[in-house]
Amino acid sequence: MHTKVRMAIIPAAGFGTRMLPATKSVPKELLPIVDRPILDYIVAEAFASGIEHVVIVTGRMKGAIEDYFDHAFEIDASLRNAGKHGLADRMAQSTPGTGSISFVRQQQARGLGHAVWTARQVVGDEPFAVLLPDMLMVDDEPCLKSMMDLYDRHGGNIVAVERCAPEEAHKFGIVSLKPTGDGPLVTGLVEKPAPGTAPSNLFISGRYILQPEIFELLENQSPGAGGEIQLTDAMIALMGEQMIRPFEFRGRTFDCGSPAGFVSANLHMALARADLGAHVHMEIEALTASRSAVA
Repeated sequence: MHTKVRMAIIPAAGFGTRMLPATKSVPKELLPIVDRPILDYIVAEAFASGIEHVVIVTGRMKGAIEDYFDHAFEIDASLRNAGKHGLADRMAQSTPGTGSISFVRQQQARGLGHAVWTARQVVGDEPFAVLLPDMLMVDDEPCLKSMMDLYDRHGGNIVAVERCAPEEAHKFGIVSLKPTGDGPLVTGLVEKPAPGTAPSNLFISGRYILQPEIFELLENQSPGAGGEIQLTDAMIALMGEQMIRPFEFRGRTFDCGSPAGFVSANLHMALARADLGAHVHMEIEALTASRSAVA
């Protein structure tokens, strides 16, 4: 039996510089994908995967994130007074239960590893998941749910990976693997290898399951790339003590922290909606036709 993964950390303290100027006043995690904030999808994935408690790491000027996941009783009362009970019920159902979300503040911008370490007192001495809030991962089954199933079989540490074109490998954090009778294991992690030197074309994606020993490694971790505490560096140290398994995610991933990924995610999710898909498809066809006529 493996200790159950009950907790998940979502690091949401970044400035969102790739999405400026929108993120001057709106946390990047609350930018909408159709009519729901990016972060709402990520939190929903965690709970749908069996997570019981989510710890969101925020920073200065991110108080709106806490407000979003609170019960908005004024809006609820206004909707019900207007007879819009269906909408009020949907909002109530999507609001996490009392005590199911905690918030901690990363008081200094010191990188992803430091953000994860900031939540150590809430998580305690048990395994936990990490979900990056920029990465919207779409499939029939949530990525984290598939990883939890893999964890239930093997325990240990798990990292989501995806395939890229070999010539693009120098842009990502790349893993090297070795086959075993129990499935592949991660043997190395290389951040943005020089072109032509990547050990594989499998890059680290936005989901992790980690054992609590990584907190001690992060606490003593020297700054790495960018002068920040890097989660990848601590995972490399962890490999000397524990196994890390890959889970290859085969769905669609949208990097919503970039304008191109953000727009693509909006189009994908809108087209998948029964109430919006046909209209959005018509708009795309009309735009394509008008551009073709001009050309």
